[in-house]
Amino acid sequence: MYDVVIIGGGPAGLASGVYTSRGGMRTLILEKMAVGGQAVLTEKIENYPGFSDGIGGMELLSRFEQQAKKFGCEIKFEEVKKIERANNKILVSAGEVYESLAVILAVGASPRKLNIPGEKEFTGRGVSYCATCDGPFFRDKTVAVIGGGDSAVEEAIYLTKFAAKVYLIHRRDRLRAAKILQERAFSNKKIEFVWNSVPVEISGENFVEKIFLKNLKTDQNSSLVVNGVFVFAGNIPNTAFLDGFVELDKNGFIIVNGEMKTSQDGFFAAGDCVSKKLYQVVTAAGDGATAAFSAQKFVEELKGIAYD
Repeated sequence: MYDVVIIGGGPAGLASGVYTSRGGMRTLILEKMAVGGQAVLTEKIENYPGFSDGIGGMELLSRFEQQAKKFGCEIKFEEVKKIERANNKILVSAGEVYESLAVILAVGASPRKLNIPGEKEFTGRGVSYCATCDGPFFRDKTVAVIGGGDSAVEEAIYLTKFAAKVYLIHRRDRLRAAKILQERAFSNKKIEFVWNSVPVEISGENFVEKIFLKNLKTDQNSSLVVNGVFVFAGNIPNTAFLDGFVELDKNGFIIVNGEMKTSQDGFFAAGDCVSKKLYQVVTAAGDGATAAFSAQKFVEELKGIAYD
């Protein structure tokens, strides 16, 4: 029996775990793979307060994990299969069935796919969603990066450490990324921008050899000879198993109020699975702290020990 079960071990889940366990709540984090979420795949995070020179994503999230454990938070690696109510208790079915008084949903998001011919076939053979993971395989080669946000531009810059040339392909005529990232990208001689264009097909024999593009302004088709395609076209929340259980927006993100409460009593949500404006490690951590505070208050009210 737990006071709070947190589903997801990324920045939001770990921050929640720090706050609930430090607040005296018996807390369990359930994570299906490895703690840290997508943030651990980032080579350097330089906009998290307190690290003026930046910090590696893996190192930062390792610190989150150590801090949560220090206060007594338990972490188990199991995938949640089912959630149901039993009077005032919530049953979370994973490898085992865990009873809890409150649940924090910090299930994160996964990379959005392009859904074009060749993408699935060449995943792992030139198509990648993680430059930090696969960049070293493309030393002295030519690659394409799809996207125009912070992640796409950051990863394009990172790839120039290995690749001889990086095409940055964006559907618009300007980038969405932060200005400091844009300046770095524009000044990098290895990066060439392909504007107003979207990928329509990826081809090759055993590995990626070419990407086909369509210009959205002229309708003209073109192609680029590349050895790899890195996709950073946004994220899809990992909330399919929650459809019909808590209220989601049209894109599948969990709708919460200012206290991170969902439409389901006793359920709170935080991080990249939540409908909001800014998706960053710092906002995920903030969400997690708020969700934890709200969950603790909810549990204490159930136990009749709330401080009014």
